[in-house]
Amino acid sequence: MLDFATQVDLEIAKLTLSEPLMSGKLVRVVGLTLEAKGIIAPLGAHCRVENIDMGSFVDAEVVGFNDDTLYLMPFSEPNGIGPGARVWVVSKHAKASLGEAMLGRVIDGLGQPLDGAGPIAYSEQLGLEGLAINPMERGSITKTLDTGIKAINTCLTLGQGQRIGLVAGSGVGKSVLLGMLTRNTAADVVIIGLIGERGREVQEFIHNTLGEDGLAKAVVIAAPANISPVLRLKATYLTHLVAEYFRDRGKNVLMLCDSLTRVAHAQREIGLAIGEPPTAKGYPPSVFAMLPRLIERAGVGRHGHGSITAVYTVLAEGDDRSDPIVDIARASLDGQVLLSRALADAAHYPAIDLAGSISRVMPMLVPPEVLKAANRFRRLWSLYQQNEDLIQVGAYERGTNPDLDEAIKLRPSMEDLLRQMSDVSVPIYESQAAILRITAQVKN
Repeated sequence: MLDFATQVDLEIAKLTLSEPLMSGKLVRVVGLTLEAKGIIAPLGAHCRVENIDMGSFVDAEVVGFNDDTLYLMPFSEPNGIGPGARVWVVSKHAKASLGEAMLGRVIDGLGQPLDGAGPIAYSEQLGLEGLAINPMERGSITKTLDTGIKAINTCLTLGQGQRIGLVAGSGVGKSVLLGMLTRNTAADVVIIGLIGERGREVQEFIHNTLGEDGLAKAVVIAAPANISPVLRLKATYLTHLVAEYFRDRGKNVLMLCDSLTRVAHAQREIGLAIGEPPTAKGYPPSVFAMLPRLIERAGVGRHGHGSITAVYTVLAEGDDRSDPIVDIARASLDGQVLLSRALADAAHYPAIDLAGSISRVMPMLVPPEVLKAANRFRRLWSLYQQNEDLIQVGAYERGTNPDLDEAIKLRPSMEDLLRQMSDVSVPIYESQAAILRITAQVKN
């Protein structure tokens, strides 16, 4: 039982906070940022700003504050709002509606349907940020994931619950490889986040890549480049939350996020708009805090109950593999698949560069003889690549380097293994048998 003085203090606090929580007013608009006073709301709260005509509203999210001033980022163009416009709190916490009815649907960052198939019958609400798993409770990656792609199945074997990055510059086949993974990978549910990409790619991906059968077991969250950075981030968090929802029901989920770089761009827009200091390539510190936290949401569930295998595309701007987003992704993920422009220019698809690609869990998943064959294969492939100019101009004399001689002899077979048409799927056992046959020809 509280004493009388404490009860009085609580009542005064309630009276003091009641009016600001109900409504405030807009005092300033600078670029993407709206500034409001007279209202109290936590970070991530959903607010609504009235238009001058009093008949419509602009939704916004609290992204920062300074003393008694709240910084809001609108979900859409803030057309029609003016000085002194009233601001209300709609929800103090960022939540999302979820349910099995999401399967086969295309939605936006707020969970609203984009496919014209009517409303979605959601069954529950969860916080958009999700709940972190105790690392001591997280299950281990023990099961091999068959991607149907020979180069990955043999030299970069993936496991259920692994987080992998597709790293490349623009126009070297990231989207095509992502489509191959979508069609060929065995998974109970596929969650696809199309974040900050071209709007036309949404329909193309759904109709040409997924198809009707693929869409039936998928959820597509689309947030193209022309919408607010807040909605792009919400779509990213929703992508992870939907994947967690199905993982916690024991499903093996394949989550594709295209692209992690555009997510970083959205956070950069928000961070710079509210006054964060720019660091490497203009990215504020919040970007480098957000990405690892986001990536850690994927993986094997508690005690091995369900899994999220995550594939993130990462744009190496200007083919710069030391780009800060590429660096943070490389450090946070369980491996990366690097795509080479030189291979793409030579019509070698998928243009996977073995020299820069790695799967950190492969040694724990494949038999010793397959791992030995894969390492030998990578060694010969890289050796040929390093000496290709000498070989092409005829400056290399056979017999100088026995390993290079083997690489030259096996080059056609190695290229055949690494090349694959986008509409072809090869089971993992066939791929591993092929690499064992190739390396068996190597003289010990």
